[in-house]
Amino acid sequence: MGILGRLFALIGFVVVVGLIGSGIYFQKEINAMSQFDEKAADVYLDMMATVLKTGNAAEGTVWRVPLAEGVSTGDAEEAMRAVANEYNIKNVGELPLSKQVALMTGNPYRTLKIYMFCDPLTAVNMLDYSDAFSAYLPCRVAMVEDKQGKVWLYTLNMDLMIHGGTPLPPKLKVEAEKVKETILAIMHRGAEGDF
Repeated sequence: MGILGRLFALIGFVVVVGLIGSGIYFQKEINAMSQFDEKAADVYLDMMATVLKTGNAAEGTVWRVPLAEGVSTGDAEEAMRAVANEYNIKNVGELPLSKQVALMTGNPYRTLKIYMFCDPLTAVNMLDYSDAFSAYLPCRVAMVEDKQGKVWLYTLNMDLMIHGGTPLPPKLKVEAEKVKETILAIMHRGAEGDF
């Protein structure tokens, strides 16, 4: 075996020893992750890809949809309310932040409004599972005009909540998936002005 062959053998040996050592060192973490939801790895890989692409952790934890050409903020707002009503989810509040900022500063501010939606029975079931889910309540959709004047709808990526850890109890998972479907319908149909 020549010097190049020995070098590759040595590199291979170091890699194998490193992998074994890492496996032993991270055994507890590996065991914990093996108990996670089957979609957890995909959720975290997608999140990390977005963070690496944008350099912004918040970008990795949200979904966003642009308003379609010709759809006004009023049309989008009316559509979101209609879709929420159609799916029987409560509109529990609206926060017109750009208007508040304009009142406080005396200067207009780009569109920024938060809409809050909630299915109270699903909300309490989530809390019965884990009080930490209270930070996700109510489901929010933000209407944000970017610095170039394009209006977007944003919401938290619910896949992190649904699939990011150990599997939710089956009944709760079905409820959470329904809320996810509802919020995505509110966003997508709102962005299209479809009511």
